[in-house]
Parts: sequence; C-alpha cells; structure tokens
Amino acid sequence: MSISVALEPAAAVVAVDVGKTAAAILVTDAQRRRLFGPVEFPMTGSGVARVIKKTQAVLPLGVTRVGVEAAGHYHRPLTGSRVWPGWQVVELNPAHVTEQRRVMGRRRVKTDAIDLEAITELLLAGRGVPVTEPPPAVVQLSAWAGHRRRRVATRTATKNQLLTQLDRCFPGLTLALPDVLGTRVGRLVAEQFSDPHRLAALGSIRFIRFASARGLQVNRTVADRLVAAARDALPCGDAVIARQVLGADLALLTSLDQQVHAAEASMAALLPDTPFASLLTVPGWGVVRAGNYGAAVGDPCRWPSHRQLYRASGLSPVHYESAGRRRDGAISREGSVHLRRALIDLGIGLWLQDPAARGYGQTLRARGKNGGIIACAMAHRANKIAYAMVRDQTSYQPHRWA
Repeated sequence: MSISVALEPAAAVVAVDVGKTAAAILVTDAQRRRLFGPVEFPMTGSGVARVIKKTQAVLPLGVTRVGVEAAGHYHRPLTGSRVWPGWQVVELNPAHVTEQRRVMGRRRVKTDAIDLEAITELLLAGRGVPVTEPPPAVVQLSAWAGHRRRRVATRTATKNQLLTQLDRCFPGLTLALPDVLGTRVGRLVAEQFSDPHRLAALGSIRFIRFASARGLQVNRTVADRLVAAARDALPCGDAVIARQVLGADLALLTSLDQQVHAAEASMAALLPDTPFASLLTVPGWGVVRAGNYGAAVGDPCRWPSHRQLYRASGLSPVHYESAGRRRDGAISREGSVHLRRALIDLGIGLWLQDPAARGYGQTLRARGKNGGIIACAMAHRANKIAYAMVRDQTSYQPHRWA
C-alpha cells in the first residue's frame, strides 16, 4: 500500500531484505560503491546492534537512508525509528522491488542479494515512503479492526459448516426458513430442535409458547411452516453424529459473535481519539466502516492527496497506450486489499444513505454502467470525501458534496 514521495538525496543507502527470523543488509554510497555487505544477520536486538556498529564504521558524512521491503508483519520490528541511530527509514512496496528486478533483467531470478540490489536502486532513485509512527489510538484501532476481520471470516466459514450439519439433522429446514442462522427463530430451531421429530411433536401453538418463554415472538405462519417442514423431513442416517457436531459448532458460533461484538465495541471507544472520528458524521458510515478505513489508511500524513490513496487501493483502472492507441482495462488490484475493501464499503454506505451519492449512482446506472463500475465510482467518491474530512477535521457537509 506504500507510495513514492520525493526524498532528499542520500550520501549512503542501507537496503534491508527481511525474512522470518533473519534479514540481509547491503550498504551503498551515492556513487553506487558497495561499502558493506551483503551479509545476513539475525533479527534480534544483539544482531541488529552488531550490524549497525559495522555499518557506522563505513558510512560517509551526510544523510543515511534505510530502505526496508514490506513483508507482511515480519518487517515491522525493523521499521521503528528507534532501531536505527538517527537514520531516515523508508518502506518499499514489494511490487516495486519485483518490478525493479525485471528492469535489471532478473525477473525470474530471486535471491536475497538480487533483492538487495533492487532495493538499493530504488533508494538511490528516491523511492519509498518515510515510516511514521501513527498515534497510539490508530495502532490499537488497526489491531481491533484486523481482529474483527479475522473473526468475521471464521464466523462465515463456521456458518457454512453449520448449514451442512443442519441439512443432515433437519433436511428441508432451509426451505421453510431460508436464513436460518441470520434470524433469532432460526437460531432457536438450530439450538433446540435439530431433531425434527421434537418440533413435529410439539406443534405450532406450543412452539410459539416455547419461544415466548425465551423472549422471542414467533408469527403463527412461520411456526406452522416450521412444524410442517419438521413433519415432512426425510430421515438421515448420520443425523445423530451431525447433531453432536452441530452443538459444538453452535457454541463456537456464539463465541465468535461475542468476539466480533467486543471488537466493535473497542473500535467505537477508540475512534473518537483518532483522526477518523469525523467520518461517523457521514450518513451510512458507522463504526465498522469508519474503523476499517482508518485501520487501512494508518497515519493520514503518509498520503499527499486522495489520488495516491486511491491508487494504493488498487482501484485505479489498468491503462495501456502505444502508438496512438489507448486501451483501458479493469481495476489493477495492485495495492492493499484491506484498503480496497474499505473504500468499496464506504461507497456502499453512501449509496444506501446519502441522497446525493445515490442520485449519482442512479445516473451511472441509467447510462448503462455495470455494477462493478458503479461500485468503483462510489468508492472513488467516498475516497475523496473521507480524505478531505480527515485532512480538514470537519464534519460532513451535504451541500459540499452534492
């Protein structure tokens, strides 16, 4: 998700290629003379201290820039400003390093030494994003947003498994109640009546009373439909073991729901202390949408304008022009997946709640644009609104974005 900004010339650059437990380093001066390395060192406090001491012994006077290639979460310990003694630290996009290898004629040859050479060339060209430390609230927001995202993905997979078990326990239930796990009555049936014979013997009236005693009002039509499905359910040979598995999955689903709600509560408590609090004033942007956007953006000061932010999401279209001919393709998808999803989600929120944005989307639909193009257009609109609000720290003004 990193972008390139203008950086002052450096007297020496330090390229760092990070692995899981070790990293490699190469020190080069502005005239491309190797001063130290490439060597590998362990990613420990003592290992980093030793390599810094050796590097300092060969550094010329002037600015020293350290470039660390992003590698999931493995590179983060080496991007802290306190790790390097007063040196400028920048983060490099792995896609840019790969492209630089291609420029060097080594697209299909990947070694630590070649990666270090590619990183060095990018640093000498002034590429990379200066690493900044976002406010603590933003760091915590990113952690809780990531935790919620993972739990939601696990919950979705668990629900799919639950539906499989329900089809074995209670065949035909989804015909009577399409969204079993998305409704309270469906959850009640799954928890208490996975054996359809119990529900068939209970009958509609007693089922309604059973649900009422647990704080749930069930419509007579719905109750009749469920009881009829129970009486008409086909027997399944592995229903007994399926009910046991179903019980374990239901307990897991309850735990996942609680963790998702806890993460959302933590995000709601953190948002007012972040630069993204003003996003909550936009119609259709709640805690989850604003929190996911803030987690994906990180430090807002990293982004010179909304254009770089949008390009980093991978929503920009592929563009090819040669010999006077131009061809525009689909979105590039070269960027942060989390940022891309956050912007699309913000666009959906505008479509659902903001009259001006909805009118804009309907205009695109009337022009024959498909759903994907409309979603990208709404995300582009949301990106400009969100960036401006965070930059100016202002509440949503409908007339400004009409």
